[in-house]
Amino acid sequence: MTSQPVFGIVGWKNSGKTGLTARLVEEFTRRGYRVSTIKHAHHEFDIDKVGADSFRHREAGAHEVAIVSDTRFAIMHELRGDPEPTLEDILARLAPADLVLIEGYKREPVPKIEVRRLDARSREPLAPNDPHVVAIAADHPVSDTSLPVFDLNDTVAIADFICSLPQLAVT
Repeated sequence: MTSQPVFGIVGWKNSGKTGLTARLVEEFTRRGYRVSTIKHAHHEFDIDKVGADSFRHREAGAHEVAIVSDTRFAIMHELRGDPEPTLEDILARLAPADLVLIEGYKREPVPKIEVRRLDARSREPLAPNDPHVVAIAADHPVSDTSLPVFDLNDTVAIADFICSLPQLAVT
């Protein structure tokens, strides 16, 4: 896998993954870390607008379209029937960072925290069947595990835990 420290945030739909990821980015950035994120989507998405020049380029058949300004750039890569790239492929495209947080990618062999919400308890917990889940963040008491359990909203404690993992070496 990549030489950059990678940590995952996983859970079922509407479990609070995005909220926790955003809070962790804010916390690590506050601490002075350079953080990148990767969000896995299980559905089609588009970051472009119909009618925009870049949209027209893609519609015309461009393989990649880069949009560049003095504040940001984005590269859109059209798969056009090719298989979805692996997490490793995407990590290789990222600039170096102190930490890469990945949201989703439930089945990847990276250290991760499982996010659970009380109203989503009907879903099967992921931790019992995934040796890469190293902790749980929940909005309710969790007693059926030997893993560390954090309050879903205790971002500082979760960030401290992530920094303490020897395989990440986030310093």
